[in-house]
Amino acid sequence: MIAKHSEINKINFKKNNIYLFYGKNESLKKEKINLLAKKFENTQLIKYNQNEILDNSNIFFNEILNNSFFDNQKILLVNQATDKIEKIISELLSYSIIDTLIILNAEILEKKSKLRILFEKNNDLICVPFYPDNNETLINIVYSFLKEKKILLSQSDVNLLINRCNNDRGNIENELNKIEMLSETKKIKPEDIIKIINLYENYEISDLVDNCLAKNHKKTLNIINENNFSSEEVVLIIRIFINKAKKLLYLADNYAANKDLEKTISSSRPPIFWKNKEIIKQQIIKWKSNSIKKLIFDLNNIELQIKKNSLSSINILTNFIIDQSN
Repeated sequence: MIAKHSEINKINFKKNNIYLFYGKNESLKKEKINLLAKKFENTQLIKYNQNEILDNSNIFFNEILNNSFFDNQKILLVNQATDKIEKIISELLSYSIIDTLIILNAEILEKKSKLRILFEKNNDLICVPFYPDNNETLINIVYSFLKEKKILLSQSDVNLLINRCNNDRGNIENELNKIEMLSETKKIKPEDIIKIINLYENYEISDLVDNCLAKNHKKTLNIINENNFSSEEVVLIIRIFINKAKKLLYLADNYAANKDLEKTISSSRPPIFWKNKEIIKQQIIKWKSNSIKKLIFDLNNIELQIKKNSLSSINILTNFIIDQSN
C-alpha cells in the first residue's frame, strides 16, 4: 500500500508495522524516523545494514519474534535495502509481529523493483516515497522556523540560505539553528548570513575534486572557471583531495580483488551516499592502485610547493587539477 510521508502518523501501527521508505530525500526520512521513535515511549531504535541480515537472517528474525513481556517497543531500521531482501520480507508476512516496527530504508527504486512491487500491492505493508524537496517546500521550512523563533530575515537572505545549502533540508535546519543562536546576541544582518553559511563552498570543493578524480575534464574546468577560490581555500582543497584519494585507493584495491563494482560500492565503510555512487564508480574504473599512490605522493609535494610559494598557490593547484582531470 502506498502512503504519503505526511500520512505516516495516521497509520494504525498495530495493523501495519512494516515500512519501505525509498527515494533521495535522506533528511526527510531521518526526520520521519525520529518522529516515529518519539511517538512511542521508551522505544528502542536498532539499526541494521541489509548485508548483515543477508549474511545471517536468524539474528534479524530472533530480534523481531522473540519479544518478552517486559520488552519495550522496538524500531528496526534496515539501511541500504534492495530487492535482495524481498524474500525475507515476504517470509515475515507469515508471522505475527508484536510491538515492533520495521523500516527498510532504500535509495531510488524503479517501478519494476521486486521490493517496491511487494510493498505497493500488499495492504499489510506500507510503501512511502521520499522525493527531493522543491523550492516551495524549503521556503516554507525556513519561514515556519523564523516565525516560530521570531527572527526577521529578508527575502534575499532566505534565498541565499536555500541556495547555499544545496537544497538539502538537513543542511538548512543546521544553518537555521546557527542563525537562532546568533539572534540571541544581536540583530541579524546580511553579512552575518554570509559568514554563517559556509556549506556551499565546501560542496563546490568536493564537486571539483570528485570530477577531477572521475576524469571529467570539461566539468572540472567549468567548476574552476565559475568559482573564485581564495588562497586560504587552497590547503582545504588539497586536504579534501588527499582524503578522497585515500578512500579511492581503498576502493580500487577492493575492486581489483573482487572484480565486482557493485559489491565494492555496497561494501564500503562508511557507506557511500546514493548521490555519490555514480561518480565514484567512474573514479574506480579510471584509476589503478599504483596511480592513486603516485597521486597522493604528488599531492603532498604540491602542498609543500604551495607553502613555499603562497602567492602562486592558486595557479599551482589549478594547473595540477586540470592536468589530473585529463
